[in-house]
Amino acid sequence: MLGHPVATASVTNITSRHFAEYRNNRLKKVGADTVRRELTIFRHCFEIARKEWDIHVAKNPLHDIRFPAPGLPREERLSESGAANLYREIGAIRNQHIASVIVLAIETGMRRGELLSLRWREVDLEKGTVRLLQTKNGRPRTIPLTPRAIEELKRIERKGESIFQVSGNAVQLCWNRIRVRAGLGTLRFHDLRHEAISRFFELGLSVPEVALISGHRDTKMLMRYTHIRPEILSRKLSQLTESGASSHLNGTSPDTSS
Repeated sequence: MLGHPVATASVTNITSRHFAEYRNNRLKKVGADTVRRELTIFRHCFEIARKEWDIHVAKNPLHDIRFPAPGLPREERLSESGAANLYREIGAIRNQHIASVIVLAIETGMRRGELLSLRWREVDLEKGTVRLLQTKNGRPRTIPLTPRAIEELKRIERKGESIFQVSGNAVQLCWNRIRVRAGLGTLRFHDLRHEAISRFFELGLSVPEVALISGHRDTKMLMRYTHIRPEILSRKLSQLTESGASSHLNGTSPDTSS
């Protein structure tokens, strides 16, 4: 952002036109969501300058320009065959810590940074929970662990306070290699968070329950991360229909407690 001509304009003379040009130039190089985030930072800076730093700006120049429309949410999910291929490749990874990071990303929905910041003192295997102190929104949260996640943590040898002795870059490089070998196309590591959240809903967890795990405070954003498979709903509808028909024949009301 500092390398763009907009950074050389005087604060007292800058106008919406400068940022419209910035927007148009950036859209030629990066996606709409990236440009939206950058414009949001600029807008926030001008608000702080006006309200708290006593810098004379008649109005926030970002208020008069159109922000790019947000991109469509990614909907990639692990197919059954894709998951089988992925776990085969995970089993062949020499670095056990990287293998465990990938498994736990699928099982917990935690971000890569959250996983790598974990300390053993924040894990309670008896209760089946993990206390996350370093999160994206700065709000600590305690999340439940699946049986598979607990078993994965039990496999890790304890060396020091940190659970994972590996860097984020090493995880990303390894992910890129196994993604190609497993034939997962453009599936990103962060998409594993989408996968986990979608699975939680498919298991029948409620919105508040999944939000507690994922850390989302905005339901709309949580829904952007959720991509329930239509075939799962089809099977559920079939089960509910059969249950309702059976109850009708028996002269009883269907059990809707579940």
